[in-house]
Amino acid sequence: MKIILDGMGGDNAPAEIVNGAIQAIKDMPHTIVIVGDETKIHAELKKHKYDQNQIIVKHASDVITNEDTPVKAVRTKKESSMVVGINMVKNGEGDLFISAGNSGALMAGGLFILGRIQGIDRPALATIYPILGGQASLLVDAGANSECKPENLLEFATMGSIYMEKVLGRTNPSVGLVNIGAEETKGTTVTKAAHELLEKSNLNFRGNVEAREIPFGASDVIVCDGFVGNVILKLTEGMALSIYGLLKKRLTAGLMAKMGAVLLYDKLKGLKKEFDYSEYGGAPILGVKGPLVKMHGSSNANAVKNTILKAIPYAEQNVVQTIQNSVLELEEIKISE
Repeated sequence: MKIILDGMGGDNAPAEIVNGAIQAIKDMPHTIVIVGDETKIHAELKKHKYDQNQIIVKHASDVITNEDTPVKAVRTKKESSMVVGINMVKNGEGDLFISAGNSGALMAGGLFILGRIQGIDRPALATIYPILGGQASLLVDAGANSECKPENLLEFATMGSIYMEKVLGRTNPSVGLVNIGAEETKGTTVTKAAHELLEKSNLNFRGNVEAREIPFGASDVIVCDGFVGNVILKLTEGMALSIYGLLKKRLTAGLMAKMGAVLLYDKLKGLKKEFDYSEYGGAPILGVKGPLVKMHGSSNANAVKNTILKAIPYAEQNVVQTIQNSVLELEEIKISE
């Protein structure tokens, strides 16, 4: 397998991207193609010892930045590392593309270069949602579509379930629809209609879930529009950081507290790790005709390594084709509605 890696995307490129790639090849037999400014990438590679048969550099003379307008950048910056990398997947020169670059451009590149899976109206961004002391959930959509139709939410649930089963190994994953109440009569016109569609599907639909239930593992796949999903993610991130910061402050206030903190150090370290995005890998873009994965913009080497290793099943398990095969069933549900 060839994994195509955007060497210029993200806040810490290319140093952390290269470092993460070198860490990843120690744990896998696959080849990584790093796309970007070959002078800068080779300069970083020279700082490390690695198997040169497993890392290849593909030159790209341009970069899409976070300040660029996504659609315009994809159409005009043909020699950017992102556009070159996505085209390599389209042309069969790679099996998977990973980038920490501009999220909107990556989505636009997936749509314009690879195209939508036939029957999928809106591709979605799926992201791991950590559950304290339990198995992580998958949140779909995490920010790609701020306004959705009921049929889109059904698509998100189907694609998320397939990814959860094929990539994360969760058999018959449960699905929950984010709403303001557990009753099926609660919510907006869209969520009520989506509830009806999900009930008719062959998914393991558990009904509506309230936001307060999500951190406790209410369902394996959490379904919502991208506006709600992004708010959930950022609120959770902020709460986790504030709670951890408060604990740290309280446990270092005074000699006795510091002594207790020493005893609890391993526990606190484990708690922080459970909420560390770098441990969970990247977020797949589901619904386009090729495996694309978005990393956090500030990804460090550990995040890059984990994203590479945990994205491999996305290509190996042929998730894109499985989603395509499931679309026919979705169409039957939509028509019956």
